[in-house]
Amino acid sequence: MEEMNIFYGLMIASAVIAVVMFILLFFISAPYGRHVRRGWGPSISSKLGWIIMEAPAVIIFGVILAFSERRFDLLPLAFSFLWLSHYIQRDLIFPLFLRTNKRMPILIMFFGMLFQTSNTYLNARWIFVLAPEGYYHENWFLDSRFIIGVILFITGYIINRHSDIILRDLRKPGEKGYKIPFGGFYRFVSSPNYLGEIILWLGWALATWSLPGLLFIVWTLANLIPRAKSHHDWYKETFEDYPEKRKIIFPFIY
Repeated sequence: MEEMNIFYGLMIASAVIAVVMFILLFFISAPYGRHVRRGWGPSISSKLGWIIMEAPAVIIFGVILAFSERRFDLLPLAFSFLWLSHYIQRDLIFPLFLRTNKRMPILIMFFGMLFQTSNTYLNARWIFVLAPEGYYHENWFLDSRFIIGVILFITGYIINRHSDIILRDLRKPGEKGYKIPFGGFYRFVSSPNYLGEIILWLGWALATWSLPGLLFIVWTLANLIPRAKSHHDWYKETFEDYPEKRKIIFPFIY
């Protein structure tokens, strides 16, 4: 019971922070990537910073899985495959293929680690420990929530990866500077990689049908919608010929 109080207290605090962050990020662009700037304290290589920042999502999830009595159950293993397939790629593979290696403020890396630690704990502990016995019943694999959720997860993963590859291939080895990306979902929005991530974690929330999953998609929206707007505004300010009909993050809508 004591852990459940901590669990729900952490969820409430995290939800409040997500709302505050959503508002602030429309006025202050997080200083990494193309928005990096002075005044945010000591910095670290962006590749190394990214790996350290995302590492808790792999390490904590793996540790909770390893010590759980449900570690051999098929459904928790299926959830583990989805989570780790994304984060191993995101933490270990994605940063290694970045064509540039700018600086990342250590403060941003630290906040990212805090979020990944909290978010991974909430999701992993729910799936492997705190979900009531029988919550994920034996027919959950055939449940429409799981099936649609997995389809969304895979769809979002593909959109995210394809969009990142398009961005990476804009620069030839040794090239610097930015170009307008085309192809894939860039035909519709300025940040299809973020769109893919939103779809992906919406699928996770649906497949797990859990409050931590719901909180995760809230955090994803709170972080990525303002970030996508910053990207969109930057593109329009930087390139006079930027496609006028291209939306920010949601095709034909916003």
